[in-house]
Amino acid sequence: MSQIHPTAIIEDGAQLGADVAIGPYCSIGANVALGNGVVLHSHVVVAGRTSVGNNTQIFPFASIGHNPQDLKYDGEPSALEIGADNVIREHVTMNPGTQGGGMLTKIGDGCLFMIGAHVAHDCHIGDHVILVNNATLGGHVEIGEWAIIGGLSAVHQFVRIGRHAMVGGMSGVENDVIPYGSVFGNRAHLSGLNLVGLKRRGFSRDDIHDLRRAYRLIFAPEGTLQERLADVSDLFSGVEPVMEIVEFTGVDSSRSICQPLLEDAA
Repeated sequence: MSQIHPTAIIEDGAQLGADVAIGPYCSIGANVALGNGVVLHSHVVVAGRTSVGNNTQIFPFASIGHNPQDLKYDGEPSALEIGADNVIREHVTMNPGTQGGGMLTKIGDGCLFMIGAHVAHDCHIGDHVILVNNATLGGHVEIGEWAIIGGLSAVHQFVRIGRHAMVGGMSGVENDVIPYGSVFGNRAHLSGLNLVGLKRRGFSRDDIHDLRRAYRLIFAPEGTLQERLADVSDLFSGVEPVMEIVEFTGVDSSRSICQPLLEDAA
């Protein structure tokens, strides 16, 4: 059965799933939909056209669904969709989309947003992503599943971060990060592959070996990037993780690809 504290404010029109728990002094807007088993611990504000998936937990003083921090936003009925089984810790902020970005901010399933993390308008975040304390995403950022964004890092608008990538703490990321890549620094540079993450996720020894060989070829000093990508495509055409990097790098993007320092590319 649902547990709703008497001090919580729930506006008419809000949709509450079965077995929700809404703690003291929470505020739920009229256009909010909470899935089954959602827990708002206390002092949580969920506003706007926001949906929260089953069994997601939101901790005190999180601000979810309020107007985006975009001067071009003009009150359009944009939305924020949060998937199932997420953990959203204290002081996290998440904003809905805008007319200029598809009207939707979308969060996958099984993610962890640690204290003070920020998800700006029109971001799209895959499953099992982690934003460590005070990690900040600018608008229109795309993050693939299982990526980790380190504490106190900042990701520039329109940046893409591939699956299983790792962004080190206190990094400023202004360029796209390849899948399985590891970056850090201000401004962030590619420092190799996220080998620890690959092993934790159960990638085979052969896949990791192929990824390391392909990485060295893609970021070798000889030839153009397009020539190197073509060579890697020929050599590793049947290796799915490698081809994922090739396809990611070949997408027309408003940001450049994050590159290694010369000594890291060797």
